[in-house]
Amino acid sequence: MSDVDVAALFARLKEEVRGTARRPNGTAPALRLKRVRDQAERSWAVTADLPLEGSKPARGVKKALRRLMRWYVAPIVTEQRTFNDAALKLLDGLSERLDVLAARVDAVERSAKTATELEERLTRLERRERGGAPAQTVAPQPNAAALPDYFAFESRMRASTDEIRARQRPYLDDFRDASPVLDLGCGRGEFLALLRDAGIEARGVDADADMAAYARGEGLAVEQGDALAYVEALEDASVGGIFAAQLVEHLPPATLFRLLELAARKLRAGGILVAETINPLSPIALRHYFADLTHAQPLVPETLELLARQCGFAQTELRFLNPPKQRLEEPEDELIAQNVRRLNEIVFAPLDYALVARV
Repeated sequence: MSDVDVAALFARLKEEVRGTARRPNGTAPALRLKRVRDQAERSWAVTADLPLEGSKPARGVKKALRRLMRWYVAPIVTEQRTFNDAALKLLDGLSERLDVLAARVDAVERSAKTATELEERLTRLERRERGGAPAQTVAPQPNAAALPDYFAFESRMRASTDEIRARQRPYLDDFRDASPVLDLGCGRGEFLALLRDAGIEARGVDADADMAAYARGEGLAVEQGDALAYVEALEDASVGGIFAAQLVEHLPPATLFRLLELAARKLRAGGILVAETINPLSPIALRHYFADLTHAQPLVPETLELLARQCGFAQTELRFLNPPKQRLEEPEDELIAQNVRRLNEIVFAPLDYALVARV
């Protein structure tokens, strides 16, 4: 095998390893390196044999040349095969090491997530109100108290405050001219903290006592209360923006419709409502939906948009957000690639969507 071929093969090997590192959720490292190893075995076949065709004198000459070439080429062939064998063993070793490293990365990520969850739950205990503490939840929905410790459930099943804050950051631009902003079901106060840091006046309400106490511990203006009752008590046209992340799927149809009606009344002219919820068009998102026993029903995007129109919102828009990190890789064949893209659109659809509505 020529030096050029060896250099080209190792250049490809380097790219394959780098590609695997860039795509931790892509093809398994062992499988990717196996492809390079297989190509090496096909490309590195070395032989000094010559075909013995033609007349008898010609065959005699060829036999003599073959003996001579064997004497000359055999040491080179031996060295080449030794090099090939060492290179293939190196590929096998790299494959095994990549698998071990990937497993270690997964373990570290799981440990970090567990540590973050425990830290948030300990902080919750420190901030939990003592003495005459209110009921754990004041939400009137039938399933609102299905989980005895909803704060712990959210910490484990949803994400850390830092992750939620990162997901909600894109909404900031919608509310820059919308103060005061009301965050319904504000949870641990991730979006309220973003609004505060951006200099936008805002306050929040959450039915869960621990959620409200945790958010107040962050220095945020948060009350414990039922979202519908809180909005109903506001003066008409008194707020510029209403934000509700992962709230509407908890509400029965009649309550949801009433909340949208009230939101349209309480927003001033040009005010904005952003309601983020789980995307039921995503099979992965539906798994998260059914994991939470306090949910009432998934909401098809067009259904929520139609309800907003019927409740008095003049302009509506749907935004699909948070696509999964894992997707199928598209092959080079265009016909197959089209089918893979379509499969990605269905199986790996965005996990959430947001209704953006204006009065």
